Parts: sequence; C-alpha cells; structure tokens
Amino acid sequence: MNETKTTDAEIEIAGTGTLGKAMAVLEAVVTAGSPQRFTDIVQSVGQPRGTVHRLLSHLVEEGLLVQGRDLSYEPGLRLLKLAYRSWSGNRFRDIAEPHLLRLHELTGETVHLGVLQETEIIYVDKVESRQAVRMSSQIGKASPAYCTGIGKAALSSLSQPELLRIAANMKFHPFTAHTHRSAAGLLAEIDEIRRDGHAFDREEHEAEICCVAAPIFVPEHDLVAGVSVTGPAYRVNMAQLAAWADFVREAAGKIEEEVRMRLGPGRNGR
Repeated sequence: MNETKTTDAEIEIAGTGTLGKAMAVLEAVVTAGSPQRFTDIVQSVGQPRGTVHRLLSHLVEEGLLVQGRDLSYEPGLRLLKLAYRSWSGNRFRDIAEPHLLRLHELTGETVHLGVLQETEIIYVDKVESRQAVRMSSQIGKASPAYCTGIGKAALSSLSQPELLRIAANMKFHPFTAHTHRSAAGLLAEIDEIRRDGHAFDREEHEAEICCVAAPIFVPEHDLVAGVSVTGPAYRVNMAQLAAWADFVREAAGKIEEEVRMRLGPGRNGR
C-alpha cells in the first residue's frame, strides 16, 4: 500500500491556515495605530516567533508591510493601493452616495456610512460637515459597535441569537463616562433602538461628539450597515438630533431599496 506523506504546509493549511495567520499578523500591524516591533506583534497574535518572523518576511516582500530602520513594521504602499481600489470600486458606497449627500444638505453636519463587521463598524464613506470644527473619523477606520450610534443601529437589525453571539464577544472599554460597561446595558438599549428605528451616540465613544443613526439591512446581500449624522455636542444637542431622526431613517430606507433594485437577488435567489 502506497503511503502519502503529509507536509507541514498542508497540515498548516488544513488547520488554522497560513493565509489566516498572515492576515492576523497584517491586521495586528495595520490596526495598531503606530509602528510595531517584532515582540509587539508576537504578543498580539499569539503565534510562535518563528512563524511570525516568516510571515512578516513574506508580507514585506509583497509590499504589504514595510520595515523601518528601527526594525519596526507599518503598512506598505501596496496595501494602501489595494485599499483605495476597494473603496473606489465599492458598489454599496456608490449606491449610497447621493442619499448621503442629500442628508448632508438637510443637516449641514457630518454624515457617515458604515458596515458592521462582527463587533466593529467600518466606515466606508463620509461627507464632511460644512462647519469649521469637523470630525476626526476616517474612511476605512474601525470603531467599536457598542459605543457608536451607527454601530448600535446596525446591531439592532440582527436577529436576537446573532446579536447575543456578537455581544458575548465584545470587550467593553469605558471611552467616556457614557460608554456601556456591559452587554446587559447594550442589549437593553438595542430593544429601544428596534422600537424607535434609530439610535443615538450620547458622547459614548468620544467626549463632546454625538450622533443619530439608522440601520441599513439587506439580508439577501449579507449587508448589515448604518448611516448617521454626527456633530459636536455644543453645536448639535439631543433635541436637534431627534429632529433629524426622520431624515436619517428615510435615507437608510432609500439606500436599502436601491441596493435591492440595483444589485438584484442575493444568495439563494432572494
């Protein structure tokens, strides 16, 4: 009987996977916010030092990371190029754009479009405020879903089992005095958001920054997202945000309709 020897590479791919490990290393560097040393990356990803060293070498060779003179790692130009191509070619972003611009015209404040990715909201578009003081948010940036209006709005569209699964994986960090400290508090607010159809950020992620948001949910295209209007608390109080809630819900509804119309049936022919 012929025996076929399984290589280490095949075992690795069959298990956690080389690509998955490389992505973990890449994400550890990209999301850190500052250049990362080798020991920082090893500690962050929890992989063997030899594996991390090999993966870092491959990522540098491919231009996805660069290594500085101090031997620290940061995102490479090729990664930025790929990210730009992704944003510029995103069909959801194109569909939503006119509705974001309309919402901006109605309010004059910063408008965000974000997509839910597990416990985080990823900002995929932004229309900047006409005012002198503007938001520090950036396209491509990830923020915790539990303390952002757009994140909580997106969470509210999930089924209860899926919401509970994601909430159980959240690590609650007290960014401000108003941030949720536990899943229980978040889930109680999600019930209110489902009833009202919109969510608020009451200075929960950043002090003096608040917003009103509404969910965008197109399950046949696996799209869980949200749209929001954001402004500084000294300029935009809660009464003003509540008055804009109808505008935000209307924009979210129109984006949902247009996604279905322009992208057609999703998975399983729905």
